[in-house]
Amino acid sequence: MAFELIIFYIFSAILVGSALAVVVVRNPVYAALFLVLAFFTCAGIWLLLEAEFLAITLVLVYVGAVMVLFLFVVMMLDIDLAPLKEGFIKFLPVGIAVGVIILIQMAMILGPENFGLEKFATPEAQGSDYSNTKALGRILYTTYVYPFEIAAVILLVAIIAAIALTLRKRPETKSQNVAEQVKVRRDDRVRLVKMPATKKDEVQS
Repeated sequence: MAFELIIFYIFSAILVGSALAVVVVRNPVYAALFLVLAFFTCAGIWLLLEAEFLAITLVLVYVGAVMVLFLFVVMMLDIDLAPLKEGFIKFLPVGIAVGVIILIQMAMILGPENFGLEKFATPEAQGSDYSNTKALGRILYTTYVYPFEIAAVILLVAIIAAIALTLRKRPETKSQNVAEQVKVRRDDRVRLVKMPATKKDEVQS
């Protein structure tokens, strides 16, 4: 138990430090790499809580797909880092104030008077035949089926809103009319020009 507690504190310190570096570092590539480190350490903490399915899902989905896509886009774009560094000192007091307020709120809610071994007993270790995937699915589709469906609808609405905002008409945006391209005819694109034949001597003269 003491060894697990030491590992938990080490992983928690790395997680907090990497999350802070994501906000503080002004290079977007470094920020994305620190976020990858935060995801890995969070997956390690979930492994300590015997949530293997959530840990491997975090690594495969977020680190293996989402963050690779972020890094690809950031490295392909020619981002000017000078404007990113200009407003850092200007908005630093506001960021510190917001961070302190969040820490105070978390301390009030997650303090030892609300969470702790006195309030909640240590979870019992499960056997080798225990499947947290089955347990998670059973809880999601029985106890939390309505919140789960509501969250799915909210995500669907967010996807539709993102597509609508992306495809909204802008006066400066140039787009192609696919319907007009499909129904085009030869006479609309090709113009035959007939010229009288001339001899070589007439052309030189």
